[in-house]
Amino acid sequence: MIKALRCLLLIPLLWLAGCSPAAEVPALRLSEDELAWVGAQIFRNECASRPRCLVHWNEGEAFPSLGIGHFIWYPSAVDDRFVESFPELVAFMTERGVTLPPWLAELSPLDAPWPDRASFLAQADSPRVVGLRDFLQQHQGVQAEFIFVRAQTALTRVLAAAPESRRGEIAEQLAALSATPGGVYALLDYVNFKGEGLATGERYQDQGWGLLQVLQQMTATEGATALARFREAAAAVLTRRAELAPRAIERQRWLPGWLRRLQSYREPAMLEDDNAQS
Repeated sequence: MIKALRCLLLIPLLWLAGCSPAAEVPALRLSEDELAWVGAQIFRNECASRPRCLVHWNEGEAFPSLGIGHFIWYPSAVDDRFVESFPELVAFMTERGVTLPPWLAELSPLDAPWPDRASFLAQADSPRVVGLRDFLQQHQGVQAEFIFVRAQTALTRVLAAAPESRRGEIAEQLAALSATPGGVYALLDYVNFKGEGLATGERYQDQGWGLLQVLQQMTATEGATALARFREAAAAVLTRRAELAPRAIERQRWLPGWLRRLQSYREPAMLEDDNAQS
């Protein structure tokens, strides 16, 4: 596994140009063991830790999802509303010196090689797909590092996009979340899960569902931790998304799973206790 400490040193404490100290962007910090735990938890959230799910095409979607974070990969004819992330992961792996499967390294343009779900399912046990699953299973550490770096960069963009009148408040919320492993996990997972909330295409009736919208939804609750308030706000944002969605599948099938996922946003020891009892 690529050392998490290298990841932690990649991005120092960041400042937004022209903003006051109240708009400071917190630096995320995790030990190597904590980063490994976060990666395993995200893999559990996305795939129930099943290797076969590392290269997968969900029913009702126009693209496959790959890796522990179910990174989106568009076929050439697809231009959906969601931010594509698998090509970014491939570039990140290349920068880290990871040797890609030859066919993937030579693929140009870097589009998913299956035009639709039926084509993918017909090749789901082909040597190429099986080999890609094995490759992604062997390199879970660098995928966790990619999620970490991507989330840290996202915090800067999210805070810059926040309304100026609320920037200091949102910076405080981010600082509180980033102060504990459970809060960092929630930030990493949510950015990977539902994005930053900045893409104009990721809207239903002009309402987004990314990290920015969750931070804006958070309210002060006496006695509640930042992580508990984040869970509550994320549930409200995702419920709103499902209610506004044009497809019933989001309300009927996806929302219950999304809400269950949010219940994993707890400190590691508490979550381990919950898992042991379930």
